[in-house]
Amino acid sequence: MTTLVLAAHPDDEVLGCGGTMARLAQDGEAVYVAILGEGITSRAAQREHADAFQVEVLRACSHRVANHLGVRECFLYGLPDNRFDTVPLLDIVKIVEDLVAKLKPETVYTQHGGDLNVDHVQLYRATLTATRPVSGCPVKALYAYEVASSTEWAFQQFSPAFRPSVFVNIETTLERKIEAMQMYESEARVFPHPRAPEALNAQAQRWGTTAGLAAAEAFDLVRLVR
Repeated sequence: MTTLVLAAHPDDEVLGCGGTMARLAQDGEAVYVAILGEGITSRAAQREHADAFQVEVLRACSHRVANHLGVRECFLYGLPDNRFDTVPLLDIVKIVEDLVAKLKPETVYTQHGGDLNVDHVQLYRATLTATRPVSGCPVKALYAYEVASSTEWAFQQFSPAFRPSVFVNIETTLERKIEAMQMYESEARVFPHPRAPEALNAQAQRWGTTAGLAAAEAFDLVRLVR
């Protein structure tokens, strides 16, 4: 089985399904990650004034994180951080379509469409278009994941609201997920921020108890074809 995880920014893939990726890889499945945005440049007053060295550090972190989680390959692109709405949606769709054609994943995980972050929303839209169930499409299962400090901070004011119905047991890989997040030094935060280790642990326990597990990641099922 082949799984493709799509992320708008470096760290989204860990926050959304780091434990699931590690578990799938641990079980011998082929897991690939694609991070479409450069990350971090929106913190500068203007994109052209952003620190190029920080961007390169973040890219290097993405590869180290992927290796830590057992990902076979991490594809990095350079879409403008927090500015996906300035890029033609078709351009984003084409990136995802090319990845699907190349990797032929049966399962795809992507950002949630009701998030606060505009890049997450655009990638969600693009993923639905790129994986539409036309004849020959290899994608049979499509899931949307939450991102701490983006999904919950939308306070369900945007549609669709995050209503997970699929839960993956990450009891054996939760520690690896938290370690991976700490590897993103520029993105990690301290408690009580939602990206702090204690908060990520609590989030996993919360979804775990929802599904009768010690720790879990939760996903909104978009489409399942059997």
